[in-house]
Amino acid sequence: MPTLWRLGTIVAVIGEELQGCVIVSGMPGAGKSTVTGLAARLLPRAARIKADDVNEMILSGRVWRLGEPVSEAKRQAELCDRNLSSLANHYVDFGFTVLLDQLVTDLAELDFLVGLMAPRPVHLVTLAPTVEVCRQRNATRELSERWEFDGYHRLEAELRQDFSDVGWWFDTSTLSPEATAEMLVREAAHRALLK
Repeated sequence: MPTLWRLGTIVAVIGEELQGCVIVSGMPGAGKSTVTGLAARLLPRAARIKADDVNEMILSGRVWRLGEPVSEAKRQAELCDRNLSSLANHYVDFGFTVLLDQLVTDLAELDFLVGLMAPRPVHLVTLAPTVEVCRQRNATRELSERWEFDGYHRLEAELRQDFSDVGWWFDTSTLSPEATAEMLVREAAHRALLK
């Protein structure tokens, strides 16, 4: 079995055509942060941008995108999307593939993000393990990384309704993070490009 380094070298050669921004979405616990970090290291020139890191720049008054009050959550989600797109554009313009770790909640938000990044290529990969797998992964995280979230079934239904046929709906329930990252790098250029 090859080591991750050797695997990374092989995948980097295969994945050179993956360009622009790859939005990696999914429910809490789907593996966005882990997979985007691994995938970025498999590409020859890549950057990972985490929405959580951008959101945490707000030190007072921060509201999570699915939090309350809803109007403030939406306002801060728009601010986050604007900041993420701006960062992604700069990296793409300097020749880096961007892996954007971001829960995209609906088609309107996706259209907004794509519009902010135009005319750069944008891909959407929705990591879609089962609710049970997301819960189990979330439960095994460090305490500081866990999300207290009880809306998995509702969110899964909403994501499936909007995104099951947009970009790449990628069921990763039985895959390791390394296998998921390798497949993402190898196949996202063809399976996830948004027209």
